[in-house]
Amino acid sequence: MTQSAWLAVIREPRQMTAMTSPHTVLEQQFGHKAFRPGQADIIDHIMSGRNVLAVMPTGAGKSLCYQVPSQLLDRPTVVVSPLVALMDNQAAGLRANGVPVACIHSGQSREENVAQWRDIASGRAKLVYLSPERLMTGRMLAAMKALDPALFVVDEAHCVSKWGPAFRPEYADLTRLRDMFPEARIAAFTATADDATRKDIAQRLFAGQGEVIVHGFDRPNLSLNVAPLTNRTQQLLGWMENQRGNSGIVYCLSRKNTEKYAQVLCDAGYKALPYHAGLSADVRFENQERFLAEPATIIVATIAFGMGIDKSDVRFVYHLNLPSSLEAYYQEIGRAGRDGAESETAMVYGLDDIRMRRQFISDDGSDADHQLREHKRLDALLGYCEAAQCRRQILMSYFGEDAPVCGNCDVCENPPVLIDVTDTATALFGAIEETGQRFGATHVIAVARGEETPRILQFNHDKVPSFGAADLPKPYFQGLLRQAVALQYIHVDMENYGRLELLPKALEVLQGGEAFMCKDPTVKKTKTKTTTRQRQIKSASLSSDDTDLLTRLKSLRMDFARELGKPAFVVFSDATLMDMVMKRPQTRDGMMDVSGVGPSKYERFGEAFLAEIAG
Repeated sequence: MTQSAWLAVIREPRQMTAMTSPHTVLEQQFGHKAFRPGQADIIDHIMSGRNVLAVMPTGAGKSLCYQVPSQLLDRPTVVVSPLVALMDNQAAGLRANGVPVACIHSGQSREENVAQWRDIASGRAKLVYLSPERLMTGRMLAAMKALDPALFVVDEAHCVSKWGPAFRPEYADLTRLRDMFPEARIAAFTATADDATRKDIAQRLFAGQGEVIVHGFDRPNLSLNVAPLTNRTQQLLGWMENQRGNSGIVYCLSRKNTEKYAQVLCDAGYKALPYHAGLSADVRFENQERFLAEPATIIVATIAFGMGIDKSDVRFVYHLNLPSSLEAYYQEIGRAGRDGAESETAMVYGLDDIRMRRQFISDDGSDADHQLREHKRLDALLGYCEAAQCRRQILMSYFGEDAPVCGNCDVCENPPVLIDVTDTATALFGAIEETGQRFGATHVIAVARGEETPRILQFNHDKVPSFGAADLPKPYFQGLLRQAVALQYIHVDMENYGRLELLPKALEVLQGGEAFMCKDPTVKKTKTKTTTRQRQIKSASLSSDDTDLLTRLKSLRMDFARELGKPAFVVFSDATLMDMVMKRPQTRDGMMDVSGVGPSKYERFGEAFLAEIAG
């Protein structure tokens, strides 16, 4: 389509929607009776013409904060979103609520994109979704100039900042919007941004001229647990014993392991499905929909899974490998317990995880400054993993918030005792120093333990003073080394094959001036007894009749979703189905009182769900 044709389309008459209040839009178009905490404040800022950066936890309802204003503003709203699937799902959800929306991306034909553009240009739709790459082309920007948007929305805004953990160069170009469209307000949203990243986003997108609203990072309903790696399979199965009957997500680092551990769980009697980018689109869609619709279903996934998934009753998130940063970890565990009910999170990690993460950073092709920031982020995550104080306090402090001792993490429930292991640490640090700081963990541990391996004999390392200085089990040394890395006594040099280098604090220990205190490196078996919190979760479960009805409603929702070719939450969210179970409406008025049921959704789905409830 030529630029002149685009401009001609823009000049078609625009239909305006009568002005009304945010609460009216919320109730009549989205079927909700009240805003969640923080939403109304953000909407007020946008409606008053101010730029906003909103940092809100996963599941806090970021989308409504710009979808509601889009229906009130007199000119279009442009939403910049990073993934085609996210755009399609958001658009499908809006259409199900009777909200006209345009969505333009490379996954659609030229004819489809032209038709979508006509909707936004004519005023039939007031909201359009675009990728950053599509928006920032010369032709699209020229068309936007004539369209004169009232609001630009930047979703996943942490991608804008080089200080962020997921910087995307194509997002950096969005910084031109403030100068090209001085009359438009800009609203940016993210779930993960520390103070430095927030300041950088606000400066880049609107030169600091706007509001930065941080709507609390704490998710007190999530328990936090971290354990050193001993055996991934045994630890996963041991921990899962308390999760039978629950839905959850197990995160792996590789595609291969998602399929391996999905099978491990299936063999142990769980309903588990793999999800990774290497599966066909049809298989990914089917597994996602089963996870959303079927009870007690577990998805074993890479981080490709989770963004934009609306499942409120995820009862656990388990990490089989170390995430990339505290930001990534927080976002991933945030997919549990979105309904506010008690939920569990757990992570296991070992030295190989640290080595692999360091390698990923070194191999990502970014500049030295960015790599340094990513290594520092990983250091912060390692410090969290090796915490000897309340994990929630450390996590909240990282995001700039204070928190009391939570009583809902493994450190609070079983406070570790720090012990003096200076002699063993001296043996380990000595082995690193005396072998020239040129070798990795396996070799230096073998030197300290006095193992006569071929490599040790080849380099005459059986002659160094530290050889055999501490006859302790290999897992003990691995645990001590893991803590020494996390506590920044030792650096893992990934550019030189993972060799270990001593940092100043380790040299102070070697020189006899400092003690080395840490948690007992002895690996203890994970107990699988049911905790008080887990007993409370089970006692708060639905009755058998309620569970049966919820299962039938989810099955009906799945039928509609398959017919539409869209995710199940486009029909109704889990929270809406749960409200139906609690209220058991029998009439149209009763159904309209259910949170998340508006006139449009009732017209499309309401009678069928009333019939299912009536039995």
